[in-house]
Amino acid sequence: MANVTEVAPDVFRIGTYAPQKALQFNQFLVVDEQPLLFHTGQRAIFPEVREAVGRLIDPTRLRWIGFSHFEMDECGSLNEWLALAPDAAPLCGQLSARLNVNDFALRPAHAMADDDVLVTGRYHFRFRRTPHVPHCWDAGLLFEETERTLLCSDLFLQHGDPAAFTESDVVEPTQATLAAWQGTLLAEVMPYTPNTERILHDLADLRPRTLAAMHGATFSGDGERALRDLALSLRAVYGPPTGYQGDGVGVSQLC
Repeated sequence: MANVTEVAPDVFRIGTYAPQKALQFNQFLVVDEQPLLFHTGQRAIFPEVREAVGRLIDPTRLRWIGFSHFEMDECGSLNEWLALAPDAAPLCGQLSARLNVNDFALRPAHAMADDDVLVTGRYHFRFRRTPHVPHCWDAGLLFEETERTLLCSDLFLQHGDPAAFTESDVVEPTQATLAAWQGTLLAEVMPYTPNTERILHDLADLRPRTLAAMHGATFSGDGERALRDLALSLRAVYGPPTGYQGDGVGVSQLC
């Protein structure tokens, strides 16, 4: 059974631990006039996540199914949710909508440009394009401006089964996880490009109070400092940035 924890006002973390991978998979439900689910989880855990959502709201009331980038743990069960909730729409960046979602999903996406704001009722979610942060060229994150919660996808990835919520350091566990994965197929889970530090510092400028991580504990505290420290940690793990230097702008015109 998934664990449900309120990590910010009206933001509920739905946590599922996969012991075979020694990794948590967390979804976030925002209970508001237009309920938002951020991350769907893989299709295999859809029944478990649906049951957890049902403890909080009628799942058929979901209005938005959001995610950072096109990947199985981000949006694998998107169509199951769209079939369940007749008024729901996918919520993602413009590039993700054009590249994948509008072909894959049962209904067209509500595609957000950089700095677009979605109002769900009491809460305001600003979309930030973050190409290759945490990974994938279509990546983007949502920042809730009222309570200053950053739905940060794979940033602050922590191996194992930590507590749902922490006010302690999450940067060191993230660095330890990434360092331990060097030399494995997961070595480049968080690519370090010439744009990585700029993007992380731009996110830090939002001064989040809560960092809602998909894999690991949600952090409450100085999110600005944590994001700036994360930039230093990635440099320590990966060395000086190399490789990709674009930001994805204009790529969608080719597709």
